Formats: sequence, structure tokens, C-alpha cells
Amino acid sequence: MSTKNKKVMVIGGGIAGLTAAWELSRFNIDVELIEKTPFLGGYAIRYCCKATDECRQCGACTVEAMLKNVVNEPKIRVHLATDVEKINNSGRLSVDLKKSSYKPDSATEGVIRGYSKNNSPLHVIVDKEKCEENPDAVPEGAVELDTMGFSGKLDVDAVILASGFKPFDAEQKGTYGYEKFPNVVTGMDLELIIRENATVVRPSDGKTAQKIAFIQCVGSRDESLGNLWCSQVCCPYALRMAERIKHKNADAEITVFYMDIQNVGKDYAGFYEKCKTEFRFVRNIPVDVFPMENDSLSMRYMNEEDGLCINEEFDLLVLSVGIMPGPDNSNLSDLFDVVLNEDGFFAGIDKLNSTSTLKDGIFLAGTVAGPKDIAASMAHAGQAASEVIKHLGVS
Repeated sequence: MSTKNKKVMVIGGGIAGLTAAWELSRFNIDVELIEKTPFLGGYAIRYCCKATDECRQCGACTVEAMLKNVVNEPKIRVHLATDVEKINNSGRLSVDLKKSSYKPDSATEGVIRGYSKNNSPLHVIVDKEKCEENPDAVPEGAVELDTMGFSGKLDVDAVILASGFKPFDAEQKGTYGYEKFPNVVTGMDLELIIRENATVVRPSDGKTAQKIAFIQCVGSRDESLGNLWCSQVCCPYALRMAERIKHKNADAEITVFYMDIQNVGKDYAGFYEKCKTEFRFVRNIPVDVFPMENDSLSMRYMNEEDGLCINEEFDLLVLSVGIMPGPDNSNLSDLFDVVLNEDGFFAGIDKLNSTSTLKDGIFLAGTVAGPKDIAASMAHAGQAASEVIKHLGVS
């Protein structure tokens, strides 16, 4: 069947949504890409490269490349700062869209910036009053948030849900002191520290962090929170980041506190063995963190050998937070009549066909269906695009 007049909506502009949109465009299918924030790329575009003297296949460069592909592809029409309002699926899928109510967490001088040079626009004005007070601080080409977003109806032949995930809120683990102690950060915070400083510095004073602790499984495999799943990405992510730190600063002392190291990904076993020669691994999750006078952190944990308590001081504590169901899952589940599993992620038909749903014409891509790293999200999105192509009868 010809692809003429075939159109697919992809909801979510993270790496899964970008990949799905790009793969569909290769088949001459028109794509309407919907993203609720002012920028494409999701969380993955914020990641820094973790290469040392060789590529560590962290996926950061592939996200950048895919974003560039999408923004330059005429078959893909991007709608930023846009939300889904309702859907009518009698015959062709008719989707009502509206301007999103997106609000940034913070904005310097009233302007927020995308994380990639390929973001278009690159700068968005979110507070006009601040910008009017200091117009010289407004970058050329900045777009007002109020002018962004699409309101109207679009008719499509299929929908791919790729709205992503949200990181676990580390403040829920109050004993670690996140947001109370400046030198307790999440993995995402550490990404931004490195992007801005090219090295690992303490937020409290800008000094190089020499003694660093990673705590794994923060928000994952936690019975007290009801989050019993493994987020899969945390172990390889933390070790790649730790190795990058060590590569840049050979004197850095790195300790990884863990329950179990999840051995996932190509050549990961050999990589893990190498890490064990460079870092200290403690099979114990610390209970408490206390601030010290010099903004360092004292952590208390159990000795593996004799069970006695140990108090140890660190310059920086990195919390490897897990993957949580996306904040829009419940609403999208109601709108598209697609069920969620017991953990709050979208449920595919089965494990072999995890991109198709019981709702005709509705498909899943990436972390909406459960935790995945960048490579797995891209592969899942590619599978979703293939299933859509079959659904459309495109050859």
C-alpha cells in the first residue's frame, strides 16, 4: 500500500519519540511529533559523553545525532509546548491538542536554554518582566513561551506513546539529605555539573571533589516505597560516570555502595571487572548522612565482615536515582484507553510484542513501557515503528 496521506502521531520528544518519528519518516510517512516542553531531547539529551580513552557506548552522541536528524526532516512536523487534550477513535484517530501548561523549574534572567545546539528554538523566554528589566541578557532569537504550542485537531492513522519517564524524587529518601546538604546530588545533577565545569566540583564551594560515593538503587527495588522493579540503567550509568571521573582525575577516590550490580549491556562483564580494580565496592546501602563543618558528608553504614557501624567522610555523594513511570501515564491511559501494569508503566500485548497494545492503532515506545537505557529505548522505538508500518499496510 502507498504511504500517500498516511500520518502518525508520536507523543513525546525524548530519544524514543525521536527515533520512532525518524524511522517512520524513512518510509515516507508524515509524522506529527508532540512534545509538552519547549525542547526536544527529553532527559537523554542532557547526558554528557562518558568516553575515557575509548567510547563507553553511553549513547549521549546518538541522542544528539538523532535530534539533528529529526529537526532537519521535512516529513516530521514538531509541535513543542503542546499537550494532548482528547481523542476520538471512530474511524481515523482524531486528536485534540492544546498549548501545554509547562512551567520550568528555574530560569536565569527569565530565559531557559535547550541542552543541545540542535534545539530549535535554543532559548525560550519564560518571564517577560525579567527580560524587560534586562533586555541585553536576552539571547538573539529567543522565543516567548506564550507564543509556542499548538491548539487544534489532527487526524492520524496511528499513535505512538513515547512520553518517557520521570526520575525518582531523591527527597523521598530523606535520610540522604538531598536538597538539604549541597554536596548530595543525583546522577542527573552530576551530568550538569560536568557539562558546566568539565570536571566534578562540589556545589557548595566549587572545589574539585576528591572522595566521591555513589549510592545505587535509590528509589528502585525499595519495598518501603513499593517500587520493586530494577531500573536497569543505574549500575552501568554510575560505573561509566565513575570511570570518566577517574580518567580525568587519577587521584579521585570512588566508592560504590550497592545491593547487587546488574550485569546488563554488551561487554558489561569485562567492564565491571575492570571497574573493580579502580573503585571500591561496598555491598551495603548506607542508612544515614550527616553534614560536616566543611560541607563534607559523613555516612554511616555496616561493615560487611563484622556487621559493625562505620562512619566515613566524603566530599560528594551521588544518588543513582531510578526510573519512575511518567507523570502523564495515568492521563494518557485514560485518554487512549490503554492499560497500565501494576507498576504504572504501559502494558504491551506480551513480552514478545511489547510495543503493541490491545487498543487498535495505539503503540508504545521506550520507557513508557518500563525502564530502559538509551540503546534499548531506541531499539524499542524502532520495533514500534515497524509495528505501525505493518498496521498501516505500508510496503
